[in-house]
Parts: sequence; C-alpha cells; structure tokens
Amino acid sequence: MPVYSMTGYASVQHSPAAGHTENNSTPLATHRIGLEIRSVNSRFLDLSFRLPDELRQHEPALRELVTRQIKRGKVEVRAAVEAAGDDTLVEPSMRLLQRLNALQDSVRGWLPEARPLSVADVLRLSTSTPPVAAELEHALLPLAAEAVQALCAAREREGERLAAMLLDRVTQLRALARQAEPLVPQLVAQQRNRFLERWKEALALTDGATVPEAAQDRALTEATAFAIRIDVAEELTRLASHLDEIERLVKKGGDIGKRLDFLIQELHREANTLGSKSAALELTRISVDMKVLIEQMREQVQNIE
Repeated sequence: MPVYSMTGYASVQHSPAAGHTENNSTPLATHRIGLEIRSVNSRFLDLSFRLPDELRQHEPALRELVTRQIKRGKVEVRAAVEAAGDDTLVEPSMRLLQRLNALQDSVRGWLPEARPLSVADVLRLSTSTPPVAAELEHALLPLAAEAVQALCAAREREGERLAAMLLDRVTQLRALARQAEPLVPQLVAQQRNRFLERWKEALALTDGATVPEAAQDRALTEATAFAIRIDVAEELTRLASHLDEIERLVKKGGDIGKRLDFLIQELHREANTLGSKSAALELTRISVDMKVLIEQMREQVQNIE
C-alpha cells in the first residue's frame, strides 16, 4: 500500500451541456457546480463543509463519501453554484416585466408606503440565480467522488515524497550508528591506560607503601566502572531496532502515521541517552547529528496519514 500525506488539494467542476427554454421565455441560464477539497494534517479526521443552501441536503452523503477514503486530516469541502455564462446581466423578457409590475401593484395595494421598483431592482430580480437544476444535483455525488479521488492521488504523490525522505534519513542514521560503535571500546581502552598510569604515578610517590597488585586491581575496577557508564551498545541496538521498524512500516504503507510518530519519539530518546553518555567529542557530534535527522523526520511524520 502507498504512504499517504494528509496534505492535498483537488478542484473539479461540472457544467450541463446546454440550457433549456420554457413557455417561450428567455432561456434559463445554465449553471455549473465547482467543488474544492483541501486537507492538512490533524491528529484525527476533522471534516467541515461549506455548501450553498441548495446543496446542503447532500452533506450526509458527501460526509460518507469522504470518510470511506480518508482516515486522518483536517478536510474542508467547499462547493459553489454559479451561472455558466459570461454575462451577468440578462435583458428581462416582456413576460417577466409584466409579472414584476403586477406583483408591485399587488404589494402596494396592501402597503401604499412601499417604495416602487427601481431599474436596479428589476435587473437584480431578473438575474437572480434560479434553483439548481436536478441534473446538477444528480451530478454532485459523482463529482464529489471524482474530487476525492483526485485528492487521494495528490496525497499519495506527497506521501511518496515523504516516504523517500524518511528512508533516506534512516540510511543516514544507520551510518552514524556504525560510526559510534567502534568508539566506545577505544575510549574504554584509553581510559584504562590513563587509570594505570595515574596509579603508577601515585605509587611512585608513596615509596611502595601500597601493594602494586592491589593498585592495579583498583585501576582495573575504575576502568570497568567507566566502561559501564559510557557503554551505549544497548542504545545503539534499540536505535537499530526502531530504524528497522520504521523502514518496514514505510515500505508497507497504509495508516502508519501514529505508529511512526511513536517510533520517532523513541529514536529521540535513544539519541539523547547517547549524548548524555558521551565521553568524547566525536560521540557528542554523532548524537547531535542524529537528533538533527530525527527532528527532520518528526516534522515530516506529522503529515503522514
């Protein structure tokens, strides 16, 4: 399965093939539906709809359509209905003017103080948006399905890029871990030699008051305690295990965002421990480089579904 990002955008439109006429009146303006779906990262699925009143009855069906395909993310569905023609002003027909005049007379018969219709009022009423045609309502759900598929395709493309980035960072972290592995035995050997040299210097000042064998045993004990304090083998083993799991999840795909987020936290903990046990500048540098890579991974994992 592919890896999906929670970030994506899709936009689709539908227009009827031609307008219709009725009772020798001016042709009814054809309309088009524009549908936009955009999504960003979120811990859970957060759906919101911005629909005109003519389409609000379809919100439950749209919600079901989206939830079948998308599991996480803040998703906004926006729809608009507008006239397909370029001209916004339509010359009113004689029949429409007669109807407006009759309605005006009827209203003023009951409300003598009512203001008469102006030219602007007539033009506004003449060009007002008629109810959405049944053809457009029937086209809404197929159009929404097309938009959701386009959104999923966009999220998949972004997810593919994120997966490639994560695998690249995993490779770099493995390389840093390999650099750290031989450093600890070298540090232990160096520190052991230092302890022995210091004990020898101390013995020279005591005129043989301390038994050399006991001094050497004490030096070895101190060296052993030092080795235990700086041993990072366990941290490197756990780090390698977490990297294996991240690589497996990324190659598997699907809904892996939450599990990846947990593993990134574990990686950060191991890198911190590695830095706290550091007894050499080189180990400190490796720990810092690891934390930089892990932080880059954490930022991107927040966008994975």
